Amino acid sequence: MEKMTTRFNLTYVFIAILGVILLHDLWVGHQSVSPLPYSEFKSLVRDGKVKEIFITNHEIRGELNEADAKGTKFFRTTRVEPDLAAELHEHGVKFSGRVESQFFTTLMAWIIPALLFMGIWLLIVRRMAGQLKGGGGLMSIGKSKAKVYVETDTKTRFSDVAGVEEAKAELKETVEFLKSPKHYGRLGARMPKGILLVGPPGTGKTLLARAVAGEASVPFFSISGSDFVEMFVGVGAARVRDLFEQARAKAPAIIFIDELDAMGRARGSSPFAGGGHDEKEQTLNQLLVEMDGFDPTSGIVLLAATNRPEVLDPALLRAGRFDRQVLVDLPDKAGRLEILQVHVKRVKLEDSLDLEQVAALTAGFTGADLENLVNEAALAATRRGATSIALADFNAGVERIVAGLERRNRLLNPKEREIVAYHEMGHALVAAALSGTDPVHKISIIPRGIGALGYTIQRPTEDRYLMTRTELENRMAVLMGGRAAEHLVFSHFSTGAADDLRKIADIARSMVTKYAMEPQLGHVAYESDRASFLGPGSEGYAPRPYGDDTAREIDCAVRKNVLTAFDRAAHILEENRAVLELGARRLLEQETLDEGDLATLFAEVKPAAEPMKQASMPCGPSSSLGDASSRT
Repeated sequence: MEKMTTRFNLTYVFIAILGVILLHDLWVGHQSVSPLPYSEFKSLVRDGKVKEIFITNHEIRGELNEADAKGTKFFRTTRVEPDLAAELHEHGVKFSGRVESQFFTTLMAWIIPALLFMGIWLLIVRRMAGQLKGGGGLMSIGKSKAKVYVETDTKTRFSDVAGVEEAKAELKETVEFLKSPKHYGRLGARMPKGILLVGPPGTGKTLLARAVAGEASVPFFSISGSDFVEMFVGVGAARVRDLFEQARAKAPAIIFIDELDAMGRARGSSPFAGGGHDEKEQTLNQLLVEMDGFDPTSGIVLLAATNRPEVLDPALLRAGRFDRQVLVDLPDKAGRLEILQVHVKRVKLEDSLDLEQVAALTAGFTGADLENLVNEAALAATRRGATSIALADFNAGVERIVAGLERRNRLLNPKEREIVAYHEMGHALVAAALSGTDPVHKISIIPRGIGALGYTIQRPTEDRYLMTRTELENRMAVLMGGRAAEHLVFSHFSTGAADDLRKIADIARSMVTKYAMEPQLGHVAYESDRASFLGPGSEGYAPRPYGDDTAREIDCAVRKNVLTAFDRAAHILEENRAVLELGARRLLEQETLDEGDLATLFAEVKPAAEPMKQASMPCGPSSSLGDASSRT
């Protein structure tokens, strides 16, 4: 520290000396004198008006006997004739001279550009290394970028985390270990070296890690997996080493690596991997070494989070490294209610509002979605000038999140509006006729989001974790309801069903390849989500685990399921053609129909019969599926 202070002081002394010399030179050269042409100077000499002069290599500075008309007595001019001594002596002018040295000027001409170039170069290097904020420079490029939060900085507690009680119970052991490692390990037990938080985006994995640090009151090192990886090979490995060194110095502590898949992807899964010389692979190798090298009884706990555990390297997940995985899943209804109770503390609700109703209509929402919903509801209430937030504002928030922003400025021509009205009414009518489907909450032909010209919202009545084949077939029939209604009324198809067709294809293929719901293909799962077993091929590509004959049968079964769903939807709409026509007309008049309107409209809907039997269909490259119009 003393050497750094001395160097700092000497640098500023040197800069001060240079500044004084430059200022003196400027002051001497630019003091308040009158510049004269050389010819006028010669005339003043001949007239005897010059009292004294001082001659340098290139300039003459002097003083007049009397001030000129401007009141200036001093002058300067450029020296033209090299020999003036005789003429000056003749006219009685006192003169003196000096041969000026060019050393200082030449030196500055070299030093100043060099210093300027060096300053620009250092600035560029600092920006490339990303060290302008934290100090350092090129030599600190291998330092860890982890943000360190001391005990007083981490104010998050388990009470701030709701809806993930199972995950909190798992992590409470970690807190107890950090508070009293000797007592916790008195029977020889040790904490897992690494704890991996796994779950969909927005479920609160990072918040849980901060809550662990806040409850344990220990330093919290937070860093993203992408912060380790740089353009230069070896930088990531150096940062991993530095991170663990900092943590050991402040133990007990928590190291939290967010988005672990950014650095922990399976080795050899990328076509650009360089056989161990790739930056990501070297960083991962160093992390594996560090996890093998630290003792969990030292008070260091490694937490990590990812929403893609299937792409992680198997060596990272083996026992002794990340040997415990904690699932942070989507919250159920009770969990969503707890999360809402946390977020509504900062807003004003209507006294009659029941948050259980809001929790019921948000099935499938994550914690981040629920926080966003509370904010959207507050904005909706503010826009309508209310003093508190009502259930209608939460409904508007759900529609805003699910369907997108209303686009009333998009004007559809009458023909398009009519097609959209029949399309959306087809979805709702098929859903009303089938048992076991989610009830329709709202229909609208007001454009929303990027490409939706209308929407039909179904609201689940309960959380579901399993679905039968019949329920999946009903869901496909509801998705086909819009396309079937267009064909039934207008005898053509439009591009409005593009999103429906994509969803139907996903369901139909999953039924065949993942859920083994096709009898002739047997109880075999032909596809897997496990991307970490891709092998040495390209990333995201896995060799097909079945032959061409099986692939042909799979494609045929998928097509058969989709066409059967279309047949069911078309049959239901034909049976209830009057209700379809009436509902489309009302939708064209009102633009939006809610639950009350739909209950009255669908009171006379005929329930659909049992699922139609799938007709046998030849599977082969030359199979003809026939015209859809003939199947309706």
